[in-house]
Amino acid sequence: MEFNNRFTHIGILGGGQLGRMLLQAALDLNLELSILDPDPDAPCQAIAHKFVQGRLTDYQTVLDFGRNCQLVTVEIENVNVLALYQLVKEGIPVYPQPEVIELIQDKRLQKDFYAKNNIPTADFIVVDDLPQMPNVRTWLPAFFKLGKAGYDGRGVHRVTEIADIAEAPKGPGLLEKLVDFQKEISVIVARNANGQIALFPTVELVFHPQHNLVEYLFAPADINEQQNTQAQKLAQQLIESLDMIGLLAVEMFVDADGSVLVNEIAPRPHNSGHHTIEANQTSQYEQHLRAILNLPLGDTSSYTAAAMVNLLGEPGHQGPARYEGLSKALEVAGVHIHFYGKKITKPFRKMGHVTITDANPDSLKEKAEFIKANLKIVS
Repeated sequence: MEFNNRFTHIGILGGGQLGRMLLQAALDLNLELSILDPDPDAPCQAIAHKFVQGRLTDYQTVLDFGRNCQLVTVEIENVNVLALYQLVKEGIPVYPQPEVIELIQDKRLQKDFYAKNNIPTADFIVVDDLPQMPNVRTWLPAFFKLGKAGYDGRGVHRVTEIADIAEAPKGPGLLEKLVDFQKEISVIVARNANGQIALFPTVELVFHPQHNLVEYLFAPADINEQQNTQAQKLAQQLIESLDMIGLLAVEMFVDADGSVLVNEIAPRPHNSGHHTIEANQTSQYEQHLRAILNLPLGDTSSYTAAAMVNLLGEPGHQGPARYEGLSKALEVAGVHIHFYGKKITKPFRKMGHVTITDANPDSLKEKAEFIKANLKIVS
């Protein structure tokens, strides 16, 4: 299948920061991107070729939007899949495919998929009603994860003892045994319609202890060759097993024994690939576009080691965003700042990120800590 240049008008469901960076990559390929998002002030609003305000979960809204595009993709999973199936019936390509998005929307289906395809993952049990679950003590400590509508740390609750159940989100989900892990890592992999696959180097993630959001990323991950090989093979196995076209982020644990377990997957550009804009031959955003357009996939090799610091809204601050410490941050060699255009800050809201490039691992970590300590988003 050759690239057909009629696919120059792409619709993206979701207008957040991932869509914003997709837009920036699309300009270099002379692509026009239309955006659908419920927020009139979404990060993509001011720079999209066309911006449509509307609910991503509404069937008719998504269908009408997609009918005005030549190809549809997503930057968030929480979309109306029935509308995507209908678009495909009408001859409008949707990548990743609707069946892939539908599976990934539900963590229970994700886990069943891992089990059926021999993908190593944490022990789990599907739960319809956590407070009524028999023998729940035998599963503790664990994490309860809502089946649907959980993302960016939402819908996930640690259950260490029975009393914690009362604070868990309500609804069907799964209870996942707590993994005694050494590290959390991620691999981003792309696949086009010709079956070409390209894997980005494995990265290491450091999460916020309370809010389950990535605070830091370091690339490459500090893991041994065997662990890296296992992580890369698992990412390739997943995208092939899904028969997916597009970009897939695969989050994993390195457990206490040194084995690699798959945690969750996302069928789109991902927080764990922001650094690729400056640190890699091809960014994850350009790669996503190449994959869905069936273009040759780009070289994923790194220019240098890199770190990424998420810029989150400061606790206790809500209102028009102000940036403190910007001048200090820009004085640091190798610093690349990305603000997301969000006018209002809230505690722990993703407001931007900083990528730092530096071949020396020690100074890279020092610079990441300096940025975290000095660049603040306040109201």
